[in-house]
Amino acid sequence: MYENNYPNNYNDGNQNGNDVNYSQQSNDTYHYGSGASFSGADGFHREEYGPGNSGKPHKEKKSGSGLGKKVAVGVLCGLSFGIFAGLGFQAVDTATDFLKDKAGIEQSREAEEASKDAQTKVQTRPEEDNTAKAESSYQVNETQMVQNTVTDVTEVVKEVMPSVVSVNKRYIERMSFWGQEYSQEGNGSGSGIIVGQNDTELLLVSNYHVVESPEELTVQFVDGSQAQAQIKGMDADKDLAVIAVQLSDISSDTMEQISIARMGNSDALSLGEPVIAIGNALGYGQSVTTGVVSALDRPIAASTVQTDTQEDTEINTFIQTNAAINPGNSGGALLNMKGEVIGITSNKIGGNAVEGMGYAIPISDAEPIIEKLMTRETKLKVDEEKKGYLGITGLDVASEYSQLYDAPRGVYVSSVTEGSGADEAGLVRGDIIVAIDDEEITSMMELRDYLDYCEAGSTVTLTIMQGSPLGYQSKTVEVTLGLQSNLQ
Repeated sequence: MYENNYPNNYNDGNQNGNDVNYSQQSNDTYHYGSGASFSGADGFHREEYGPGNSGKPHKEKKSGSGLGKKVAVGVLCGLSFGIFAGLGFQAVDTATDFLKDKAGIEQSREAEEASKDAQTKVQTRPEEDNTAKAESSYQVNETQMVQNTVTDVTEVVKEVMPSVVSVNKRYIERMSFWGQEYSQEGNGSGSGIIVGQNDTELLLVSNYHVVESPEELTVQFVDGSQAQAQIKGMDADKDLAVIAVQLSDISSDTMEQISIARMGNSDALSLGEPVIAIGNALGYGQSVTTGVVSALDRPIAASTVQTDTQEDTEINTFIQTNAAINPGNSGGALLNMKGEVIGITSNKIGGNAVEGMGYAIPISDAEPIIEKLMTRETKLKVDEEKKGYLGITGLDVASEYSQLYDAPRGVYVSSVTEGSGADEAGLVRGDIIVAIDDEEITSMMELRDYLDYCEAGSTVTLTIMQGSPLGYQSKTVEVTLGLQSNLQ
């Protein structure tokens, strides 16, 4: 049943006349007559169906002014709707932009406050004065702030470079073929670090394999000047050596430009910590590479002589880094971001089989050895006519023979010259020399290199292994060196 808001009065009082009268409260009356006519109370005639109309409805003509009004009303309604809709969208866009701008301002203020806090923290740490950091930030998706940190090492390098030197070596390579000995001259290069100074010498640390068996050692400083250097002390097992340059051989201008390196603490390193390597890469001069600490306490066999037995292999632990360590970098400095030496780089360790894996001797392990070597007497090469001789011929005890015959590594005495210092000290054929003046000897070349610094008439202490029914027994003897001319 349809229900409207206006109550109707229904009057069916004249059913026979076919008249139906509907009355509303507005006093408007509508009549349906038997002639099929309909008329309203206002006299407006809607439709008439009569006998003379041939059964067709009669349509009243519409006036043109009525249609125009309707079109005008429709156009006005459409314009009104468009205007109000446009104003609504514009209001929404304006509100959105306002909120976005407000959010951007808040984020910018937060970023500025965070940047100021970071700068304040950096300024309160004086130990990081040598590290320059440039910070930049940019906005992603208008909501997330991303901050990049770029590390600049120029100040660190500027401070440390005067304490790093290039080490150049001239050496004689000796070879034996069918009992005949041959030799040829060669040149090598490496790096060194200035670690101290005494009354007469400037002291530098490098790798043992950089300075071993030299005919001549030359050091080049940061200003390009050069000076000769001498061996002060060496530790073959740890691949460390200390060399000395006479202060009298260094000009005053050079002394003003060089500096002594600051030692750090390699025990305090962390994985991923940034590091800098400075060294004489490929012998071209000082160069700088950067990286991070890739691994700590990396165990690697670092014996200077390749052997097949565990007893002859020295296992040391090293700092691993992805900073480029190339030939010539050996003996150079591995630095932290404070400019402190935290390692002595070595290209020899680990070999060149892979890329991005360089190694350095931790300074906390090396420093006690360096201090010990610095106290030794500097070895000055002796002129050929003053050089002292033992008076023996010897052969290297190779690792395979050492393992096969259960013999110690060293120099096998194959013959002793009669009347020589070795003869008077009691050395005989079959003895094996394993040390001289407490420095380990594993080859005839190492023995010759040591004697190059010994004058005739001086005394050396030999540690030898003599055979017995119970096996090899250790014995210490003192030998007075003689002139080669007296042995012929």
